[in-house]
Amino acid sequence: MAKLQHKHTTPNIYIIPICCAGILGAALIANFLWASFSSSYISITSNWAVEKSGSIVVPNATTTTSKKKKTANNAKRRVHERFLSGTFADLPAPDLHWEEMPPAPVPRLDGSSVQIKDLFYVFSGYGTRDYVHSHVDIYNFNSNTWVGRFDTPKDMGHSHLGVATDGRYVYIVSGQYGPQCRGPTARVFSLDTDTKKWKELPPLPAPRYSPATQLWRGRLHVMGGSKENRHTPGVDHWSLLVKDGEALEKEWQTEVPIPRGGPHRACVAVNDKLFVIGGQEGDFMAKPGSPIFLCSRRHEVVYNDVYMLDEEMKWTLLPPMPKPNSHIECSWVVVNNSIIITGGTTEKNPVTKRMILVGEVFQFHLHNMTWSVIGKLPYRVKTTLTAYWDGWLYFTSGQRDRGPDNPQPKMVVGDLWRTKLDL
Repeated sequence: MAKLQHKHTTPNIYIIPICCAGILGAALIANFLWASFSSSYISITSNWAVEKSGSIVVPNATTTTSKKKKTANNAKRRVHERFLSGTFADLPAPDLHWEEMPPAPVPRLDGSSVQIKDLFYVFSGYGTRDYVHSHVDIYNFNSNTWVGRFDTPKDMGHSHLGVATDGRYVYIVSGQYGPQCRGPTARVFSLDTDTKKWKELPPLPAPRYSPATQLWRGRLHVMGGSKENRHTPGVDHWSLLVKDGEALEKEWQTEVPIPRGGPHRACVAVNDKLFVIGGQEGDFMAKPGSPIFLCSRRHEVVYNDVYMLDEEMKWTLLPPMPKPNSHIECSWVVVNNSIIITGGTTEKNPVTKRMILVGEVFQFHLHNMTWSVIGKLPYRVKTTLTAYWDGWLYFTSGQRDRGPDNPQPKMVVGDLWRTKLDL
């Protein structure tokens, strides 16, 4: 029995190494699990922090990717990481000296404007998402005061209008009727700014929301915009022969479609050419089943395209804007053979997916078709209403940012600013 027992008993000399090996193995496994957990935890909490802060973590450019050095310098590398806030979209630009002028009588978003000599006509727009204006305010550049107000027609759109002027008569095309995210109308009106009288013109072939609109070669051109659901881009292009606020035709004529559709673009006629600048595809839509057409966000693509239509009715793609830019329908002026554009919206923050406002002033040089960034606005802002008088660049209204370090939209404003341009 003793011999049998000895056969199945491990000698004491082997017990210690086996125990040590077991302990060492358990330690290695525990260490591996802890390292994995720590790495996962750091990754999860870092991602959470980025989402909450709206920042992007960018490793220092000198950090090595070598596995050996990566492990050894892990803590050191974290020290060298830098956080880029949502202002990543800002472009380098010189400072401009801005003067604050008397604010508009009401704040407005997605309003419209035209300048006729020393008078600035500012149309309608949202006061809040639930309230829209239905009047025109007038600013006099010589006296630098707001000097008048009158109502718009009851059946005219309130926001996202297409507007153009011949120097006396203003043409107002389609746009959105009512607050929140109601659909567009097809109705068209003209205004005699001398008499303040309105006249209704033939409606568009189909309703459009924020179409590119301009007078060119005696015809009122309307193109692009969004279709009835507010989201689907339209590429249709129509024109109507007009003169002195009257339509000389009973129906709109179909023209060559614009290469890319969508709303919120600048449309400028200069040097016998028609330019369509920036814009986007897609926009807010009414929430399905909402009795008040409550706005619901949809995917949008902001672009930097610039198209030119020549006298042969051919579209040409020109050098793009310095960055994608939208909500600039009335944010432009023509100065010294160049187009100046103020503010707008650009691509969304890639982390938070929030809208990013634009705070730069752009110049498009018509002699060589090139772009430059000529200055900064007092703050980032979209749907500015812009004018130029006696060497001064003016802008008013729109929706401004949340502060210098947060380019997301916040307050609807009626501020009026000006800066002296030396171009």
